[in-house]
Amino acid sequence: MNDSEPSPDTDTPETIKEARVWADNGWTARVIKNEDDDGWAVAMYVDGESEPALVGPWTMGRDKKNPKPLDVSAFNTLVKTASEVIRRHEQQLRAQLHKNVSVQAAGASWQVTLDIVPDEFEPHALLAALDEYGEPVAQVRVRPDFKLNSASATRWIENDFAQPS
Repeated sequence: MNDSEPSPDTDTPETIKEARVWADNGWTARVIKNEDDDGWAVAMYVDGESEPALVGPWTMGRDKKNPKPLDVSAFNTLVKTASEVIRRHEQQLRAQLHKNVSVQAAGASWQVTLDIVPDEFEPHALLAALDEYGEPVAQVRVRPDFKLNSASATRWIENDFAQPS
């Protein structure tokens, strides 16, 4: 075994630097035939994932038949772009699952949060109130489709944090 091959007792993925496949640092770029036309596309995969994080058009080579070969600069740009796509997706998912509202009620300032738990068998949400110092005051389990807004938060606080109906 030479020094460039990973030893069989490690989980370190192999580094590949070929014209149509480039793998390094947890990412794999694959140049593929574009199913929509005569061109080429590149798919970026995070190691261990079966679905690509990003698929985009790829440049034709000089012969106008084959794809331009991958190189370190293109690979690094693709990793940066795919990482940004994943980050934005995670932010969007977080925004869908976490809501918060600030209200004035019962003579104080409150931060009320709703965290949706997308459990396959028992989806639910946790409604919580934090006082003006950020200290948790109350938390109840509610339906995952509970509508958190200023009115519902104020009503919950003014009802002494009773289970909303």
